[in-house]
Amino acid sequence: MDESLIPDWPAPANVRALMTLRRRGCSRGAYADFNLADHVGDDPVAVVANRARLRGHLPAEPLWLTQVHGTRCVLADAPREVPLGAASRPGVEADASVSFTPGTVCAVLTADCLPVLFCDVGGTVVAAAHAGWRGLAAGVLESTVAAMRRPPADILAWLGPAIGPAAFEVGDEVRAVFVAHDSGATAAFKSHGEGKWLCDLHELARRRLTALGIHRIASADFCTVTDAERFYSYRRDGATGRMASLVWLDRAV
Repeated sequence: MDESLIPDWPAPANVRALMTLRRRGCSRGAYADFNLADHVGDDPVAVVANRARLRGHLPAEPLWLTQVHGTRCVLADAPREVPLGAASRPGVEADASVSFTPGTVCAVLTADCLPVLFCDVGGTVVAAAHAGWRGLAAGVLESTVAAMRRPPADILAWLGPAIGPAAFEVGDEVRAVFVAHDSGATAAFKSHGEGKWLCDLHELARRRLTALGIHRIASADFCTVTDAERFYSYRRDGATGRMASLVWLDRAV
């Protein structure tokens, strides 16, 4: 797709990935233009049209998850009947999916939360995870890596655009959760007044992945809040759309 961000990471040739941007879609108003979420109040007809346009650039309909800021990672490879542009496997609550099968597309939706894409060096497995601060703290990345069933040293990760460290203000309670798990996580927080901190989601994710033994980590350090032209942002706008981050194994290679 012309209006998409292609991850800059050393993935094998048969691993394909992209993140959609908000431009050149059918949605209007607060959801303009290329909203792919069907749960945010947008016109369902526009969402179906946007998903259909995206589908034209993919080998199959993505597995659209019902994301709940948890840690569950599901296998995307199970056979399913999916109408063009429609939600697949309705009711499947999870915040990550994994695939070992060429042509199966893993996807997560975000608008400030951190999308994380994974593959292995052999190009045999891919995964996508939705990492808001709650899911990140609870262990969604750890659950996703475990589901990939590969040595951490063989896994590559891409951290996509999310709310940046100059825009993400949190309270003492959020900082305490991360520091209790990893005392070095203090490096991801900068004091911003009494009881307030600026939080670096990318840094927290890097620390989690590194602790697992994953060191091949690429990052797109764009802030979704400050770039309204390209990205949706819930923190900035409230009512807004969602971008999709997608990864799959190519059938043709």
